[in-house]
Amino acid sequence: MKRPRSKKALYIGLPLALAIGAVGGFAAWDHWFSDDLGYPAKVLKQADELHQRLLSFDSHVSLTQNFGTDGNEADKDGEGQFDLVKANRGPLSGAALTIFGWPEIWNGANAPHKPTDGFVDEARNQQEIRYKIITGMVRDFPNQVAIAYTPDDFRRLHGEGKFAIFISMLNAYPLGHDLSQLDRWTARGMRMFGFSYIGNNDWADSSRPLPFFNDSPDALNGLSDLGKQAVGRLNDLGVIIDVSQMSTLALEQVAQLSRTPMVASHSAPRAMVDIPRNLSDKEMQLIKNSGGVVQVVAFSQYLKPLTQTTQDKLNELRRSFDLPPLPNLAVALMPGDPIIAAWSEEKFGKYASRLYAILEEEPKATLKDLGDAIDYTVRKIGIDHVGISSDFNEGGGVKGWENVGEIRNVTAELISRGYSEADIAKLWGGNFLRVWDQVQKAAKPALISQQGTRP
Repeated sequence: MKRPRSKKALYIGLPLALAIGAVGGFAAWDHWFSDDLGYPAKVLKQADELHQRLLSFDSHVSLTQNFGTDGNEADKDGEGQFDLVKANRGPLSGAALTIFGWPEIWNGANAPHKPTDGFVDEARNQQEIRYKIITGMVRDFPNQVAIAYTPDDFRRLHGEGKFAIFISMLNAYPLGHDLSQLDRWTARGMRMFGFSYIGNNDWADSSRPLPFFNDSPDALNGLSDLGKQAVGRLNDLGVIIDVSQMSTLALEQVAQLSRTPMVASHSAPRAMVDIPRNLSDKEMQLIKNSGGVVQVVAFSQYLKPLTQTTQDKLNELRRSFDLPPLPNLAVALMPGDPIIAAWSEEKFGKYASRLYAILEEEPKATLKDLGDAIDYTVRKIGIDHVGISSDFNEGGGVKGWENVGEIRNVTAELISRGYSEADIAKLWGGNFLRVWDQVQKAAKPALISQQGTRP
């Protein structure tokens, strides 16, 4: 019996990557935002007041495929990490809501499945579901939310008190070999595109290839010919290129080919946790040199290594499956293990379920860990090239920032570290909007007029 896609995503995502390789005057907002995190009431009050006028943007939030149903309605304060109630509570001005389809298996030379097997069609179906969720939200709640097609749209919607949706796309796999899909999705409102997710595809190598599906590191030596063509096409269309999740070679080639700034929409510095999924100092410098932005992600396992207690439990699990121990904490997030790649799906499922039970006991990273990563990135590439993202609904969230309604806690951490309000405004969206302006202005006017500004 074929496992449902959501269950299969659970098994081939994080577990594979992990195992393989004040006072009464402040009472209202203090209830929602302090959570005994230790910030002085004065700092929390400043953060609260700043967010009443600050334009704030989270560059990577995913939507579950059942968003809008099963108690996850957009206008209800549900159990998920994103909804309009929480966004208003933040207040968060807008976010990149990401349209993606799971990479069931890439269609490279060694892959056991080809596009004709229907996997691309299913991945496209997942894209369509998420796109319909976004357009349905805008249709049903026009006084609360709208799509921002331009930076000016975003600023206008912020002024109107509406949540601004910025449509991004992650993973080229569902597009097959059809470059014209970029034009189609740009016409529908896509304004940022990331080639890679977990696993390589026929456009670009991933920082996390999947040997479980016959992947290999640097299978394409970066970008394929199709991927290289896509860089120019995205530049012409005025779409931001997102280099998060890319292999180092692929990122370097985008830097060489693109005439517009690059963005890493949800990445952390490798100095925090030494894994290929995080960005090296050299990669961050390439993004800066392009004029781009590194959006530091609040993803716990990318911000701090696993504790020794967790590693001991993981090694005990690995011994029970006749696997060698992990040599150090950092490689717990490394991809690739040919032994596991040869397992049956049933055996891997048993291993993954036990792995998750261990990982759920691992203490989350904190706002301090996120602040340390932001500090490091600012020191390396400058305040004008750094932003903030959550990766909510795909594993993101740290203690104190576990949904979009808690962004003021992040700001309180930044204030405590001495960041000025002007610098905080850059981190929370000013830098990203500057890049978006630049990318839009570099587009070919004829193509933009053909695409229009509405889906």
